[in-house]
Amino acid sequence: MARIDAYFQHLIASKGSDLHLSEGEPPKIRVHGAVVPIPEEGILEGESFKELLAEICDPKAFERYLRDGDLDFAYEMNEDSRFRCNYLQQQNGLAAVFRLIPTEIMPLEALGVPEIVKEFGHMRSGLVLVTGPTGSGKSTTLAALLDYINTNFSRHIITIEEPIEFVHRNKNSILTQREVPIQTPSFADGLRAALREDADIVLVGEMRDLETISLALTAAETGLLVFGTLHTNNARKTVDRIIDVFPANQQGQVRTMLSASLRGVVAQLLCKRVDKPGRVAVHEIMFGTPAVAAIIREGATQKLYDVITGGKNEGMQFMDESIWSKLREGLISPSEAYMKAIDKTRFKKFLPQEEQHLGDASGENPLSH
Repeated sequence: MARIDAYFQHLIASKGSDLHLSEGEPPKIRVHGAVVPIPEEGILEGESFKELLAEICDPKAFERYLRDGDLDFAYEMNEDSRFRCNYLQQQNGLAAVFRLIPTEIMPLEALGVPEIVKEFGHMRSGLVLVTGPTGSGKSTTLAALLDYINTNFSRHIITIEEPIEFVHRNKNSILTQREVPIQTPSFADGLRAALREDADIVLVGEMRDLETISLALTAAETGLLVFGTLHTNNARKTVDRIIDVFPANQQGQVRTMLSASLRGVVAQLLCKRVDKPGRVAVHEIMFGTPAVAAIIREGATQKLYDVITGGKNEGMQFMDESIWSKLREGLISPSEAYMKAIDKTRFKKFLPQEEQHLGDASGENPLSH
């Protein structure tokens, strides 16, 4: 048993999500959104801390980390406990952050993801984007969607991840999981190779550069169903981000490609619950209807708000509607709703009197988020 396992066991027993280890600090864990020190644990320092990190890491990878300052990998403590590991260097020395990955893939229903999201699993081609800030549960939602496809359809699904988080067993589909940089050098290399590997579906763990986004659009156009993630928190920002990655002289062509291949966007945020410990997911859902395609081609993404709010019958949902329903059900507080909302004016009147000035002092336009 590795020495670090004692910290992981404490994290699991505390129902925490992340372990933070940093030279010069005591170990800390994140529980329901708040970071707290592990009681009665001393400061992490020196050679002893370095050995603690090295113990669970491939020696060559650890050398690379000491040289370059960053490393991502996965660690399996036992068959029930896997961790996504990020090693970094900071001003006081070495540091690491570990995210507990649930080994059981929960169904979409149990995650509180709207039933309509299953529709994306029935599609045969195009681009589907699952978006949200770091730690908003994108990987968990995508794993549930892939498991739904794996259970109900016979497809060849290739995942390109850094690192592999959820391990899928073949059910009705064949799953080929590839880890960057171990089994493929980069997301773009893995995606390019997938075009020659008789794939039906490709999951791209992160679409963060022009080459990967360009290849994802091409793959979607050539008949693959491509699932990708971005760190945007609503549908409009997602469309803008994809187009803005490209040089100005290519953006017209990219708008045309995206309008033809985009099947939908699921934006996800996690809100702190007030009814019990934990967090609840809220969603914005947009389908690539002819109206959405026309707006993307025109470059008039500000009109997407009207299409989403008017597309309820087709299963579309604006983020603030999802937040509003959770507030109405008493699952989240008015201040949490206000902080996560896009149109903050709508939620301001529900804030306690002492918090009413929240948006005023900053002079922010509440619609700019």
